[in-house]
Amino acid sequence: MIEIKPYIEHAVLVGLITPNQPEERTKEYLDELAFLADTHGIVPVKRFTQRLDQPNTATYVGEGKLEEIRQFIISREQLPTNEEQAPIDVVIFDDELSPRQIRNLEKAINHREKHPANIRVIDRTILILEIFLQRAQTSYAKTQVEMAHLQYMLPRLTRMWSHLDRQRGGGGTNRGMGETQIEADKRVIGQRIALLREELKTIDKQMATQRQNRGKLVRVALVGYTNVGKSTLMNLLSKSDVFAENKLFATLDTTVRKVTIENLPFLLSDTVGFIRKLPHHLVESFKSTLDEVREADLLIHVVDISHPNFEEQYEVVQQTIADICKEDKPTIVIFNKIDNFTYVPKEEDDLTPIRRENLSLADLEKSWMARLGDDCIFISAKQKENIDALRALMYDRIKAIHIKRYPYNDFLFQNYE
Repeated sequence: MIEIKPYIEHAVLVGLITPNQPEERTKEYLDELAFLADTHGIVPVKRFTQRLDQPNTATYVGEGKLEEIRQFIISREQLPTNEEQAPIDVVIFDDELSPRQIRNLEKAINHREKHPANIRVIDRTILILEIFLQRAQTSYAKTQVEMAHLQYMLPRLTRMWSHLDRQRGGGGTNRGMGETQIEADKRVIGQRIALLREELKTIDKQMATQRQNRGKLVRVALVGYTNVGKSTLMNLLSKSDVFAENKLFATLDTTVRKVTIENLPFLLSDTVGFIRKLPHHLVESFKSTLDEVREADLLIHVVDISHPNFEEQYEVVQQTIADICKEDKPTIVIFNKIDNFTYVPKEEDDLTPIRRENLSLADLEKSWMARLGDDCIFISAKQKENIDALRALMYDRIKAIHIKRYPYNDFLFQNYE
């Protein structure tokens, strides 16, 4: 029997270097975009960048760069097809595109004198949405993602019916058939969004009731950038089997487990990872997931210290938490993946400024992290390094919250100890 391999899409990635986004940061964003593409099963082939003061309102990039992208794609079409030189199927832009930009880009990129191509043009937002659609497991997650996807696509329906725009309707009307079809589609999608919104309200109430029924146990929520090791840590602390892999957004559904450290039980939840430029439709749709963060008594912010730009990831999560929670919450910051941490020591006669990659783990511990005091710990969840110290720290923080809530239990803890 002949084995039929699934078709794998190949892509080019496009980003801008602007006054507000220097070249180094653009490179990092494209690295992340490539990781997102890989997570979705798309193979990134080449990257294009351009320096502009701001994105071109019509085509995101300038005419010259757009033609360069188009010619590269055409050159791939003319090569013998194999795994290393497959034709391009999709062009992925690092920023959200307007309906006009998508329409103009698709028209330009697919233009051929004979037999126009059929290459997709998408942006970071739709790529993340497609990953969420691919990875949603429960009916709740699927409902959340579908609503976010429809909300994003609603204003972009015009490009789907552009071939009908100039056709006239019958009976002497001035309305084109394209307009009629677009309006009909918008009504259908609007009705579907309204239905999904009601379904989510019902599920939100059910989940709120479930949270109330969990009793008065202290709630602890794992938060962090995507792919920092939250699910691995969840498995380690709760001795459960939460899905974890080296992919972005491996976890979409909130998982809650009852965990006991020594004599102290508490509820531990693993939440969806954050990311830069996270589509606001997803933030709104995943309200109940974020409610786990809002209602937590203690946050455990997991950071991948082996990532070259972990400090920016830390700030992204801190800002997202500040947007979600109205009040400050007790937080333990866990710097994970110390087993992957590397640095390049500077030569003694090197007069260039010290950069992040020149700092050792000991140097970093003495930097801004020192201000975190005892609420900061360095571990490797994968190699189980320093986990006992983490458990002891969590025990002290959770015990303090528990005693504040139930003062009479202090006597019980003292007797136990």
